[in-house]
Amino acid sequence: MDRGFRTAKDSMGEVQVPQGALYGAQTQRAVDNFTPSDLTMPEAFIRALAMIKKAAAQTNVELGLLNEEQGEAIAVAAQEIIDGKHAGQFPVSVFQTGSGTSTNMNVNEVIVGLAARQGVELSANDHVNMGQSSNDVIPSTLHLAASLGIKRQVIPALNHLAGTIRRRALEYGHVIKTGRTHLMDALPIRLAAEFEAWAAGLDECLERFVDLLPRLQRLTLGGTAVGSGVNCHPDFPGRAVRRIRGMTGLECTVSANFYKGLSSLDTVVEASGQLRAAAVVLIKISNDLRWMNSGPGAGLGEIALPALQPGSSIMPAKVNPVIPEAVLMACAQIMGNDQVVALAAQGGSFQLNTMLPVAAHNILQAVELLSGSARNLADKAMAGLTVNGEVCGRFVSRNPILVTALNAKIGYLAAAEIAKRAMAENRPVLEVALEDTDLSRQELEELLDPARLADGG
Repeated sequence: MDRGFRTAKDSMGEVQVPQGALYGAQTQRAVDNFTPSDLTMPEAFIRALAMIKKAAAQTNVELGLLNEEQGEAIAVAAQEIIDGKHAGQFPVSVFQTGSGTSTNMNVNEVIVGLAARQGVELSANDHVNMGQSSNDVIPSTLHLAASLGIKRQVIPALNHLAGTIRRRALEYGHVIKTGRTHLMDALPIRLAAEFEAWAAGLDECLERFVDLLPRLQRLTLGGTAVGSGVNCHPDFPGRAVRRIRGMTGLECTVSANFYKGLSSLDTVVEASGQLRAAAVVLIKISNDLRWMNSGPGAGLGEIALPALQPGSSIMPAKVNPVIPEAVLMACAQIMGNDQVVALAAQGGSFQLNTMLPVAAHNILQAVELLSGSARNLADKAMAGLTVNGEVCGRFVSRNPILVTALNAKIGYLAAAEIAKRAMAENRPVLEVALEDTDLSRQELEELLDPARLADGG
């Protein structure tokens, strides 16, 4: 026998497992069998699963189903996993059995291995998995991990970006710039109004996430194999979920219908859709920043984003809007993830969804991408950008659309003729209007004042 391996047993027989591995036979079978990719389950998912194992063990001790030594050994081992230790012990591919049984057993076996180091002998099935099934644990973990990611990562990151945008809006509240519709010159606006629109979009994303969380925090723990709760103490679900609430600070509740919780991913689809919607908001902000930064000589040049790195391997001094571009790519990935989650949700047949691991991977990756992108955009683009007030003012002063303010005085058609002449002669609207109307300079200056128009006057 190879001394680098040891023999482990499960219900199917013996398996050779690496000597240093904390896991056992079922994990090794999964490693050997699921080989489409070496992509493993997200760390956030493993940590959430360990939280469930800890809560389950403590609840089973309270119910008199596990003795104190067993429960404490499971809880201590689970806490080590929650703390991020032993990360290399979870090698099971995302592309595994659709229920996630292999990942559930992987965590169970690692806990057994850690307990053995404490001198406590446990069974992965009889003790660590007591009152549970992969079929209720994995969807519960999916909901829990996504809730934690949204509450602890996404919401703070979006708040940070909105706050940064609003801080910069206050700094540049005096700047008037040309508004644009269809990418064409439109009426003047305040730069602060443009920024505030971005922040308002983020506010609505936050509202949607807050509204979603109560549904996402419903855990189907206690449904066991098919939703009927076989082999689970009737008090287990409520007590275990209360422990998870205390452990996480989330407002977790027991699912009202275990059968639905095991087989349906519609709430996960909803959460993924909200991540996609927030990605669309980041795309809008990023594209606006790229346009405003364009140039500097032959573009808009209204702002200058921080110069972070050389932009070309051949063109000296070229600097690109790298952060918005990175965010755009991350958001494109989030949209792809959302499609996978929607397809995975269609994998629910009768009493079980059988595409849980891939749904978990994609929504948790989207959480990471969205929160990281929002902070990147805040700290490396918005926080350091500068505004070229002279360029903004020059564009505004020669904006022919200012004639809109004359409609009520001289009519739409006469105003259109002034605008055409101003563009053809490359002259300010005010000068042409002085020649073509009976309005005084003072009246025209008041009517055509960009600040007045920007404020809705």
